[in-house]
Amino acid sequence: MQDKNLLKIGIVGTIIAALCCFTPLLVILASAVGLSAILGVLDIVLLPALAIFIGITGYALWKLKYKTSN
Repeated sequence: MQDKNLLKIGIVGTIIAALCCFTPLLVILASAVGLSAILGVLDIVLLPALAIFIGITGYALWKLKYKTSN
């Protein structure tokens, strides 16, 4: 995968996961469609997803820095 695509995926994923973790956006959407039973397990899924996407973003930035310094 190209470095710039990896960076874009990391940033977009981080923004989406952060919006769902720290705002009631996902709670409102899940309640509107009748999926309020899954609200208890959102933290189990969203916090690791946020950590993974932050890791992908950091790795892409490190890779771009290393590639341009050579």
